[in-house]
Amino acid sequence: MLDESLSVRTTRRRMLYALAAAGGLTTCRGPAARAAVPQPARAPRPPAATPATHRPDPAKAREIRTEFVHAWEGYKRFAWGHDEVLPVSGGHGEFFARGHPVGLSIVEALDTHYVMELDDEVELCTGWITERLDFDIDADFQVFETTIRLVGGLLAGYLATGRTRLLNRCTDLADRLLPAFTKSPTGMPYRYVNLRTGRVSGTTLPVAEIGTHMLEFGLLSELTGDRRYGRAAKRAVRAVVQRRSSLDLLATTLDVESGQWTDRQGSAVDPPVDSFYEYLWGAWVMFGDEECRDWFRMFDAALRRHQAERIGDLLWFKHVDFRTGALLNRRQSSLAVAILPVGGDNALAADYYRSWTAVLDKYAVIPEAIDYARLTVLDARNQLRPEYANCAFQLYWQTGDPYYRTTAWRYFENLRKHHRVPGGYTVVTDVTRRPMPRGDHCPAYVFAENFKWLYLTFADTPRFDYAHGYLSTEGKVLRGLRPPPA
Repeated sequence: MLDESLSVRTTRRRMLYALAAAGGLTTCRGPAARAAVPQPARAPRPPAATPATHRPDPAKAREIRTEFVHAWEGYKRFAWGHDEVLPVSGGHGEFFARGHPVGLSIVEALDTHYVMELDDEVELCTGWITERLDFDIDADFQVFETTIRLVGGLLAGYLATGRTRLLNRCTDLADRLLPAFTKSPTGMPYRYVNLRTGRVSGTTLPVAEIGTHMLEFGLLSELTGDRRYGRAAKRAVRAVVQRRSSLDLLATTLDVESGQWTDRQGSAVDPPVDSFYEYLWGAWVMFGDEECRDWFRMFDAALRRHQAERIGDLLWFKHVDFRTGALLNRRQSSLAVAILPVGGDNALAADYYRSWTAVLDKYAVIPEAIDYARLTVLDARNQLRPEYANCAFQLYWQTGDPYYRTTAWRYFENLRKHHRVPGGYTVVTDVTRRPMPRGDHCPAYVFAENFKWLYLTFADTPRFDYAHGYLSTEGKVLRGLRPPPA
């Protein structure tokens, strides 16, 4: 059974600042990477400004790619076909269900290999997926993680390669997830579903797990012409919106059968709510969903009004009682760094990025959680988080300001210094100690995110459309993959 902390840890990931509203990166309506991939019909999109001109830095891009390959070779050597590698001991583990590997790192890495032009690895991963991956599994899989990691990864792999078997695997998996939505009396999904039997379980879910399905399911509906996926995801989101407080704030956790809140904490950009806001904006830019756009703007205004505050010259978002707005705490998660709901407000996004840069400057590796009033550590671990690199990429390609590349490179150098081991990359257990003690775990999302965000920041790869590309909350390229030159 999946550890609940793993769910919270990956709930997050990136609002993309809704930078699409101001131009630059737009979201993932999924044009084909190759001519063989069907072109989904275009929905209306907000106008985009011409992005700034950027010069690639191929030397730094090569260093980043070299480190990605180092991490990947450790996975291939110790854990091929399993979900995650233990790079220090040379072991492996499964993410979703013990004894039931689904090659999670392989699926997560596929489109990263593609944008880095590692074509032999693309073929290796595609071959494993088409020949070995089978979702007829008598085990409970967490719906949220399965959507953003496996459904999203297979969609990105399909867009990269044009292999219809990848889309077929994706459709089969989504069909197995749908009972979590259709069996719920509120439309909000159960937390787990047995992939073989369709049995559902888990009635208490964080908001992000309820509402972070629209991009993957919506794109799958466009590619297949089957509207069930997008409809199920939208119904779940609407059910959450209807339960907002009179302040237009959300708490963190709902009972999906009774529809009642189980807590009162409004955590703003922090998990376990974060990516709910991201996907509201994404649905507008992806599909022209005006209702989601309006919901986003409503929540955005409420978060600014009731939760944004400055300590000194640094911007943060306090946790409050979602019914009254009363202060509960000043805890902030490192996952929040990429989830600023600004709807195109680059000035506010830049302010929040600088807040987390202050944390990076103080600790070299960003801890899992801080008390932002004093920049003190509440959770000293670092689970190889990609959010800071994600922020740097978005803001650099939106603004052209070299500050974001400078800080991204500092993040990379610290990543290499403190997380690298002979068998790949591993987590740090205490960022406050020197040398930083290391654990023995490389999360599969490392292959989807950290190195990809950094590589895209410096490489200017011809395989990605920087003006119109979009990466999901799990770093999957769902729009903007370009075919190799003929």
